[in-house]
Amino acid sequence: MALNKDLNKESNIEARQLEILRAIVDEYVATEEPVGSRAIAERHGLGISSATIRNEMSVLESAGLITQPHTSAGRIPTDKGYRIFVDKLAKVKPLSTAERRAIETFLEGAHDLDDVVMRTVRLLAQVTKQVAVVQYPSITKSKVRHIELVALNQSRIMLVLITNTGRVEQRVLELPHPITDQMLGELKNRLNSVVAGRNMADVSGSLESLLEAFPRNERTSVALIISNLIEMSLERAEERVAIAGTANLARSGDASSSDIHAVLEALEEQVVLLRLLSDSSDSMRIRIGTEQPDKSLKSTSLVSIGYGDDGNSLGALGVIGPTRMDYSASMSAVQAVARYVGRFITEGR
Repeated sequence: MALNKDLNKESNIEARQLEILRAIVDEYVATEEPVGSRAIAERHGLGISSATIRNEMSVLESAGLITQPHTSAGRIPTDKGYRIFVDKLAKVKPLSTAERRAIETFLEGAHDLDDVVMRTVRLLAQVTKQVAVVQYPSITKSKVRHIELVALNQSRIMLVLITNTGRVEQRVLELPHPITDQMLGELKNRLNSVVAGRNMADVSGSLESLLEAFPRNERTSVALIISNLIEMSLERAEERVAIAGTANLARSGDASSSDIHAVLEALEEQVVLLRLLSDSSDSMRIRIGTEQPDKSLKSTSLVSIGYGDDGNSLGALGVIGPTRMDYSASMSAVQAVARYVGRFITEGR
């Protein structure tokens, strides 16, 4: 049975070839050894002979889905083979009782957003045995819970922005003119009446209209406060990502020390991590090997998904590991953790 060169069409791959590809991926993930036809015949119950399996493996190899790393060795999947596996064959594995219990209880006692994120990233690394990355909730996508104005002296205040995800941003402002406690209290109430429960990007115009409610001699100070509040809510420079489980890379045994060093260097850069997670949404995203945008990560795969509520992705999380990762288990863990974190951040705080 020949395998058509155009692999973008599902009909191009025979069902038996798909089953053999699945068997090769499963065996290679489990054993870390190239897979031969005899192992597939003995362990996977496909009901066909080793000779037939070898013929089909030759077709898969010609199509670039598997390769032979050494002469007389078995076959291993290529990045292309993993992609076919993920798109057509991978099924999300059910979590074990212990994994479910861990995910359900890991946030108990978390007292602030930093604690939530760090507990999340450590748990994800532990469950998947991969490198875990968790993006802090984006302030540009969050809603305002409360704005606080704290007088430090007559012409200096602290502006505090608190979001519904528990993120807190603050600035100390030097005002051009002294400000009274009465005016500060009135401004705080007016600000909260406009923005509380809403996305800042949607209310910047309404904030500017508040200037008209104050006497002319106070408007310069009010304008300074409002402009800083808008800047805080729209700033992307403060987006952060937490990471855990980098030691898992060395344990995988799939890469040379130089490859691991290059991956670790890339993962130290926040901008690289943010770029990896930037286009994650409520749908699972998987990048395999050469699909990775950063050249230092092309020996790895990424499984990521956004978290939030009501289809509103506030941030993203995922795992990075060797292309020979257990995709089904990683997908299950990433999906479950994202669902729970999104619910906890938006409802449980």
